[in-house]
Amino acid sequence: MSLEAETLLRSMADSKRLLLWRGAALLFFIAALIIAVGKSHSTVSSLDARPHIARLVIHGVIGNDVSEITTALRKAQKSSSVTGLLLVVDSPGGGVTGGERLHDSIEKFAQVKPVVVTMGDMGASAAYMLSVPAQHIVALPSTLTGSIGVILQRPDLSPLLGRVGIDVAAITSGAMKDQTDPTSHLTPEGRTMLQGLVNDLFDQFVAMVVKGRHMPEDKVRSLADGRAYTGRQALSLGLIDELGDEDTARQWLRQRLKIGDAQYPVMPLLSVTKRHWYDFPRKRAMLEGVFGSGFTEMLEGRLTLSSLDGAVAILQP
Repeated sequence: MSLEAETLLRSMADSKRLLLWRGAALLFFIAALIIAVGKSHSTVSSLDARPHIARLVIHGVIGNDVSEITTALRKAQKSSSVTGLLLVVDSPGGGVTGGERLHDSIEKFAQVKPVVVTMGDMGASAAYMLSVPAQHIVALPSTLTGSIGVILQRPDLSPLLGRVGIDVAAITSGAMKDQTDPTSHLTPEGRTMLQGLVNDLFDQFVAMVVKGRHMPEDKVRSLADGRAYTGRQALSLGLIDELGDEDTARQWLRQRLKIGDAQYPVMPLLSVTKRHWYDFPRKRAMLEGVFGSGFTEMLEGRLTLSSLDGAVAILQP
């Protein structure tokens, strides 16, 4: 065997060994993370016994699967160490079902403990829906909020399919069964049926605002044509209670609880039931150094979901 061939074979063997070591190191890192997650609850459960305010962040488009959040809210409601809820909202809205589920969970929480909402850039549509059970809503003057309304988009692809020579025959048990199918032509009767669905969902939304904001129904309906309002406009219309930021909301909650600034720490909602392994500063810094500053925020269970089906309540810029 020539020297060149022997050198090439040795180099290939070294590359394979290096690849195997890297793969083993990656698997070890993943296994260590899984073990750490499993041990997180028992390691720091004593911290959850201290009286504190729970902080929940609703960020981005709201999806319909919000089970993790509603479960945490239910446990926080029953926890004697949780004295109130700080709800931080920055969302254009999203799924009607997701917004309704969050609304109901927050409403149940607010029946036994105080809730304050602070809005960022947006707190509109389904995000406004879930905010109305709070005893106090704070928004910035430039916040876009309100946008009380429901959208059900139903594309009609049948003309396009006809142009390319595709004919879809729908065999249905009733005249309305294919009216949500985009390959079928939307009939006048089908449009009336879908409009009825939207109207009923809208009525439910209006009822939530009437109850949560203690406003007459006719006034809510006069404001509920789908338009958004700035925080300053919303204040004059009674849709929010105060202009300010998160510090303003925290101060209101502390006054409601009659506590000083040095008392009652504010902790992430999911830490009410378990403190995540990445909540420790050194581990957090390590992960953010490798994966970026947004990585641990993603792990915290923030609601950043964009897959939506069916009717939505969302502000579309």
